[in-house]
Parts: sequence; structure tokens; C-alpha cells
Amino acid sequence: MKSSSAYPRILIALLVLALVQLACSFSAQIGSPSPQPSPASVVLPTSAAQPTQAPTSQAQPTLPPTSVAQPTQPPAATLSARGTPDEAKAMLQKAVEHYKAVGRAQALADFTGRVAPFFDRDLYVACIDSNLTQSANGGFPNLVGSKVQPVSRAGWNAASENTIGTINYQWINPATKKAEPKTFYYEKVGSDVCGVGAYHP
Repeated sequence: MKSSSAYPRILIALLVLALVQLACSFSAQIGSPSPQPSPASVVLPTSAAQPTQAPTSQAQPTLPPTSVAQPTQPPAATLSARGTPDEAKAMLQKAVEHYKAVGRAQALADFTGRVAPFFDRDLYVACIDSNLTQSANGGFPNLVGSKVQPVSRAGWNAASENTIGTINYQWINPATKKAEPKTFYYEKVGSDVCGVGAYHP
């Protein structure tokens, strides 16, 4: 009888002990911190789409502008080997203006000295004074002071300051060194008759 009444007590004690152990186990789990993953074990998700960087612009060499072909100008007409009658008369006009501008002595020296523009190819200025003596000659300076002249006394006396006279004769061309026909255009200026001759081709 005594042993049968103790059985429920033992059972209750065991039950209480089991409950105490269960409670202790449960409280231990709640108080202990949950294990944290180590930094090495953390795997960060990789983004599939990586941001693309704008390509760095590299300075491109600047090309020079393409040159547009300019139309070539035809070369200026080259002067012929011989002076023309119009060129002879134009030189005479310049000689007369020069004579009046600088005076007789300077003008005659310039004509004989072939100062530009009083000598060009086979064109030159020659002057004859009232004694029919050559006072200037750009083609043949050695003739200055001589009586060699194309203009006669009648021609010299008839020469005018406003009209260009002409006379044709044969004379040595200083360019070719040959005697060739020429036309001498002359005009009275001061105390001289000056002229320029154009050789015939």
C-alpha cells in the first residue's frame, strides 16, 4: 500500500524535472545569439548589367581643308623681240614729257644712258639738235656729237611740237646687229628733235 501511493509522487517529480529541463533548454536557445555568417562566406550578388563608361574621346587630327583647284591664268603675253610702231610712239611721248619735266641736259643724259623706260629691246630714243648733231642716242651712244642723223635740215625745220613726223630709212638694229628698215617717229621738243624708231620685221 505504501509503495503504490508513492508512485504518483515519483511520476509527478519526474514530470516536473522534465518540464524544468525543457524550460532551461528553451531559455538557452532564446538567450544565445544566432550564428552570423563570416565575411568570407558572404557573397554579394553581382549585377548582370554593368554600367558602361562613355568611350574617351580621342583628339582626331584636323585635316587641312582640301584646296580647290583654281583655274590657272594664262601667262601674260610675252613681248615680241621687236618693238611695234605703237610702242615706239608711246616711248616718244614719255620722252617728250620727261624732257619737259627734268630739263634738256638731264633728259638727253637719261636717253643716252638707257634709263628706263627709254630703252626696250630694239626701241630707243635719239635726239638731234639745231645743228643736226646727235645730242642723244640710246641705241648707239658713240654717235652722240656726230653729224650722222636721219632727219634732214628740211625735216628738222618742219618738225612740230604737236605733230609726230615720220621718216623711213635703213639702220642697224641694236638687237640683231643687222641693218634693217625702220620707221623713225619724231617730234620737236625744246631745242631738239627727238624720236623713236620701230624696225620692220
